[in-house]
Amino acid sequence: MSINPMAYEAQFFGFTPQTFMLRIYVAFQDHLAHIMLVVEDTILNKLECIRPNKLTPSLIRRSTEQFFSLMKKIFNNLFGKMEDTLLKTVLSIPPNVLLPEDKGQEEFRYTPEQFQELQDEIDQLERQLKAESAAEQALLAELEEQKIVQAHLEGILQWFDGLENVGREEGVGNLKESFSALTKTTVKLQSVVREVEEKMNKLK
Repeated sequence: MSINPMAYEAQFFGFTPQTFMLRIYVAFQDHLAHIMLVVEDTILNKLECIRPNKLTPSLIRRSTEQFFSLMKKIFNNLFGKMEDTLLKTVLSIPPNVLLPEDKGQEEFRYTPEQFQELQDEIDQLERQLKAESAAEQALLAELEEQKIVQAHLEGILQWFDGLENVGREEGVGNLKESFSALTKTTVKLQSVVREVEEKMNKLK
C-alpha cells in the first residue's frame, strides 16, 4: 500500500484513497477465498460419484490451498500495479488544482517573509490588547477605590453637618470659626508645653 498520506485527496473524497484501495483488496481476497471453497466443494461432490482411490478429501484440500496461494500471489502482483495506477491518476488531485473551499489561496498568496510579518503583527496586536486589558482592569480598580473614598468623604461631611446642627442648638455660632479658634488654642498649648519641657530640662 502507498505510504503517501494524500491528505488533500482525503479532504475532497471524504476518505483516504489508501483506505478505498484496502477495502477493494480485502473484498477481492474474501471473494477469492469464497470461490476456492466453492470449487473445493464442487470437486468433492464430483469425487463422490467417481470415487477414485488416489484422490482423497485431504489431498484435494492441499491442492486447493496451493492453488489459492498461487492465485493470491498473482492477484497481489496485479493489485499492486492497479493500486499504483489508480492512486496516481483516478484518485489523485493534480498539484495545480485547488478545491473550491481553498480558492482563496489563489487570491491571497503570501511569501514566507510576508506571512512572518503578518504573524509578528498579530503577536504585537495581541500584546497591545493584553496591555490595554490590564490598564482597563487597573482603572476599574482605581474607580472602585475612588467610590469608597467618596463614600467616606460623604460620611465625614454628613458628620460635620451634624456637628454644625448640634452647635447651633447649643448656641455655638459658626462651627468653622469654632474649629479655627480651637486649632489656634491647640497650637498655643503645644507652644506652652514645649516651653515647660525646656525649663524642666534646664532645672535638671
